[in-house]
Amino acid sequence: MRLDLDRYADDPSIPTARQVWHDLGVRVGVPAVVLWLAVVGLGLLVTGPLAALGERELAVNEWFVAQRTDLLDSLTHIWSPIGTTETVIGICLVVVGAVWWRTRQWWYAVVPAIAVATQAAVFLVVALVVGRERPEVEQLDVAPPTSSFPSGHSGASTALYVTLAMMAQRVERTWVRVSVTVILLVLPMLVVYSRLYRGMHHVSDVIVGVLNGLVCAVLAWNYLRRSQHPAGDATAVRAVERAR
Repeated sequence: MRLDLDRYADDPSIPTARQVWHDLGVRVGVPAVVLWLAVVGLGLLVTGPLAALGERELAVNEWFVAQRTDLLDSLTHIWSPIGTTETVIGICLVVVGAVWWRTRQWWYAVVPAIAVATQAAVFLVVALVVGRERPEVEQLDVAPPTSSFPSGHSGASTALYVTLAMMAQRVERTWVRVSVTVILLVLPMLVVYSRLYRGMHHVSDVIVGVLNGLVCAVLAWNYLRRSQHPAGDATAVRAVERAR
């Protein structure tokens, strides 16, 4: 599935409800099931045949513990919540509403919500099946009820902020577009670092969490079939005008 960052600008035609539901099922639902199976398989490997890997991963967690300082404790206390459910959902709703109001294209505005929801569905079911314990080091946060694998914070932040980075490519001013894109792509990295630093996840937890978020972001971005209409196509323009 190729990543065309201009697909919604090239074809602003209004999809039917039937098309949206069909494409969601075929282009997101089915691949998400395959993704879930793959992530579950990885989880069962790291908790089963590859359980010895946990000892090496624990060494990484212990290294992070040894690097703790008051400053980093404070910074990661700020960075980690960037990937919490409340923060991700709150930002997602604000962006969906703002983009919908600005573009009048609801089918485009809901892309971040699709990415976040798909990531969450895969994460929650995998966590129930795998049930991995968290690292045996001092944890600086209260552990959520879900298991350690995969990292929900890493997955949610990646799904949201990578999707927003793709949407940011519509910004016309180059310096604004580049600045916003860099900031959005750095945010998930801060979350990943914080989750490891604060002893909340194994390395494989955050790696798979990020992969889950990335795949869901791509699936969401491509959820709707688009034609390659030129931006000035009269039919497409009239379709958008009718939606205003």
